[in-house]
Amino acid sequence: MWKYILKRLLMMIPVLLGVLLLVFMLNAFSPGDPATQLVGENASAEAIEAMREQLGLNKPVVQRFIDYAAGVVTRLDLGTSYQSRCPVRDEILERFPTTALLAALSMLLAIAIGLPAGIISATKQYSLFDRLGTVVSMIGVSMPNFWQGLMNILVFAVMLSWLPASGFYGPKYWILPVLTVGTSSAATICRMTRSSMLEVVRQDYIRTARAKGQTESNIILRHTLKNALIPIITVIGMQLGGLLCGATLTESIFAISGLGRYMLDAIKARNFPAVQGSVLFLAVVFSVCNLLVDVIYAFVDPRIRSMYVKKGKKSAGADAGQA
Repeated sequence: MWKYILKRLLMMIPVLLGVLLLVFMLNAFSPGDPATQLVGENASAEAIEAMREQLGLNKPVVQRFIDYAAGVVTRLDLGTSYQSRCPVRDEILERFPTTALLAALSMLLAIAIGLPAGIISATKQYSLFDRLGTVVSMIGVSMPNFWQGLMNILVFAVMLSWLPASGFYGPKYWILPVLTVGTSSAATICRMTRSSMLEVVRQDYIRTARAKGQTESNIILRHTLKNALIPIITVIGMQLGGLLCGATLTESIFAISGLGRYMLDAIKARNFPAVQGSVLFLAVVFSVCNLLVDVIYAFVDPRIRSMYVKKGKKSAGADAGQA
């Protein structure tokens, strides 16, 4: 298992280098001049040229990429923000806890709604609850988050005055953003849980368990759900990775100072170091989420765990044979 984790960590290196190269080149060759935007379009040519020299934009593109990549690898230096003149790494680490809290609360809500709803829909197939759950989950998947967020603000903040419309300063402020993000993820989890459960519930060992007289709750939890967890965990991992990468529109709508809003503001201002650093950081986060999902597979499914054990025994036997 540890060899597998180490192998996956090493595989992340070329992925991150590819992401870094792609984002850097897109920023370097995109139209517009950050120096002109910073000093103003009415500034003199000398002021613009001085700003370009200060930002290091006059260097060749290859040299700029090598310097940036070397700083990332050797010092974890993601550059300096054009706007605030502060290290991008510090600004990302300052905002990421807010995004992580939003993602965690939203995922807890999504699992609390989507998993039971999917289980009931699968065990009560073609019932009224199943049909209603299918329709609601379709609406949840199809509904854009920005529209749902605006409707939540209109109803609960403007019309009813129950909740604040913006900010993320305490539990009362968390409700609308978490509801906006969590319900969309809950719909996806519900659909995947129902689909995966329906595949397992028709297996022979489920009929055998019923023939042995086991209770229905025991059959659902110990046999059906346990064997249907792999695709469900995959979807949850992907949803969590996406939420940790910043619910950009949701953070913008509710004026949350998270990583998604930070990256959106950086794109608008052509703040290249902030964009590059944010994308690279998000690539690391998403890769770590995928790694955690793969590790959880081994704990959930004994067949996957035994596969790792067999590989370890084979490698140990081969080493003993060579000796």
